[in-house]
Amino acid sequence: MWMYLGLLAALFLGLHNLCKKHAVRGNEVFPVLLGTISSGFLLLLPLYFGSVYAPDYMDSIGLTINQIPWSYHGFIFLKSILMAGSWVLAYQALKHLPITIVTPIRSAGPFFTFIGAIFIYQEKPTGWQWVGFFLIIFSVFLYSRIGKKEGINFKNNKWIFAIIGATFLGASSGLYDKFLIQNLQLNPQTLQFWFCWYTVLILLVILSINWFPYAEKRKAFIWRWSIPAVGILLQAADYFYLKALEDPDALIMLLSAIKRSQIIIAVVIGGVIFKEQNKRKKLVPLAGILIGVALILYSNN
Repeated sequence: MWMYLGLLAALFLGLHNLCKKHAVRGNEVFPVLLGTISSGFLLLLPLYFGSVYAPDYMDSIGLTINQIPWSYHGFIFLKSILMAGSWVLAYQALKHLPITIVTPIRSAGPFFTFIGAIFIYQEKPTGWQWVGFFLIIFSVFLYSRIGKKEGINFKNNKWIFAIIGATFLGASSGLYDKFLIQNLQLNPQTLQFWFCWYTVLILLVILSINWFPYAEKRKAFIWRWSIPAVGILLQAADYFYLKALEDPDALIMLLSAIKRSQIIIAVVIGGVIFKEQNKRKKLVPLAGILIGVALILYSNN
């Protein structure tokens, strides 16, 4: 069951990435990010009030936001720091790089998770999973070669380093999610609600320094329908992903790999919508990534 929940998370993540590209193109990144997280928080806010004023009903539909100790808030705040850093880097990179380059690099996230799952959670991959692991690394390298044809040098382009850093922070947060869900026994909506709250506060601090004081930047911001869409789709994806993690048999390294199937939507559909270059050539490493994911996913036994 947890694998199917992971596939649902991948579906919503793929749609989320398409909307995110639309939201940030030619736009101010930080207010877009604040708008997306605020939209997610507003989506969850009725669940919080329902849990306070109608707890029995919220229990009956399985969407209660539980009261948690203050120490747990510290753990959630750390996750907010990790993801705020990841998103700031990723949104900046997405603004300057093609989605068909950004998405496959982000797809390397399972590698960081894969290593963390082995050393932190003692998850044991099979021989075929190792084959899949290196196949995806090789496929991402092929993307780097294609990226150079679009004027993107992977060694010298700072946005490439930004997206790699974002990927590492995101993978670290993914490993941390397993601790929050299984060790602290937080339910998905409780974690999502407080995570959004603290992330909004962090982003407000960032914007108060580098955006709010500057009139030119404020005028450059364009509100788009895709901004709240990004927030809503992200919360849907996170809910299914965290719900999958509630299963004690769920393996974080496999869930992380399953989520990468979102690249089908981003590369194929996104390449058509945004008319990016070398779409056919990108299908080759795309196939390599999908085969690698399949090897990791279906050679579990």
